[in-house]
Amino acid sequence: MENILKKNLKAGKQQYGTWITIESPIVCELMSSFGFDYFVIDTEHAPLDHLMAQTLIQAMRPDTKTTPIVRVWWNDLVAIKRVLDIGAHGVVVPWINNKKDAEMAVKATRYAPAGLRGCGPRRAAMFDPDYLLTADEEILVVAQIETVEAVSNINDICSTDGIDVVYIGPSDLSASHGHLGNMSHPDIQTAIDKVYDAARDHGISAGIHLGSGKTIPERIAKGYDFCTLGNDLFYLKAGVQNQFKELGLSK
Repeated sequence: MENILKKNLKAGKQQYGTWITIESPIVCELMSSFGFDYFVIDTEHAPLDHLMAQTLIQAMRPDTKTTPIVRVWWNDLVAIKRVLDIGAHGVVVPWINNKKDAEMAVKATRYAPAGLRGCGPRRAAMFDPDYLLTADEEILVVAQIETVEAVSNINDICSTDGIDVVYIGPSDLSASHGHLGNMSHPDIQTAIDKVYDAARDHGISAGIHLGSGKTIPERIAKGYDFCTLGNDLFYLKAGVQNQFKELGLSK
């Protein structure tokens, strides 16, 4: 197994991805032709089950350089195991609040004796005879930071061996701080900066999502590595709105 996304992040290269939320293989196939560095297939908030996640990974064009990762529905050993077994090259794990949570997420991605992942890789190893030898080192582990508690423990989380990226979830982060929907609030921006600084101090990647209170170009200029540019629904909506605007239609 070779994880191009993880390799590029470790080399300090900024990577640009998007969220896949629509339960449509043809949409995923089309999106994979545009040159994103990664997809996050969302099984936490989107209506995507385990089988659909596998189908969407399979739908990605074979000539794409887009790395498939999955946001699991929880920091759960079985949830993480199952998405890795279908071929995800990494996981975004929600609700990482402390070092114990971070360690659990990492252990779920590692085979024994280093971790707790059960050995039954199915599709992941179907065409890769070296999968079992390489998976532990190649799987990308992204810890989602979305609470006051997580920010207060950010140095412990960043220092956890095996955490590759700390990824800010600005919507839940704003809610946790008592500013639901207001991601521009100074408290949220302070928390976001604290996460970024901790990632830099510990030599791991910092991730951010569109809608963080500042524009993605501002975040890119600051040096974020793992930059998410919207999602498939966002692009669908923007395409229709732009077409109507060009034609002078009001609906």
